[in-house]
Amino acid sequence: MTAEVPHAGGLLDPDGAMDRLAEWKGRLDQLASATDAMSDRIQELRVTVADGNGLVEVTVDSAGALVDLQLGQRVQRVAPDVVARTIMNTIGLAKRQLADRAQEIIGDTLGTDSPAARAIAERVGQQLRDANPAVDDPGEQHARW
Repeated sequence: MTAEVPHAGGLLDPDGAMDRLAEWKGRLDQLASATDAMSDRIQELRVTVADGNGLVEVTVDSAGALVDLQLGQRVQRVAPDVVARTIMNTIGLAKRQLADRAQEIIGDTLGTDSPAARAIAERVGQQLRDANPAVDDPGEQHARW
């Protein structure tokens, strides 16, 4: 009895295995390139939000850190605790909008079907949204990217 060796495309076919490896490497290279592009876009991201009452405008960077705070002239006529609460609420909204924008970038560059993309998007959302105070009136905030 002689055992037959699988032909082209079979498990033991060296050419078929090399083709599959080359295809796999191509997908990995493409994923690495998309991940680099995603990272660059997210690192450049900044979000600016102003409250609807003209008290404050905040800008947060890609990590959610406050990088700019502008106070309107109305703050002189408002109680300090209201100004403080408005600042905190506006920062929280800016971080949530930053998370939304970062998740859009992840979806645009890595796709929404990838388990890795979903995990990254979820982690970004948790980091930027979970540690933020609730916004009293999200309809009264205005954002710019």
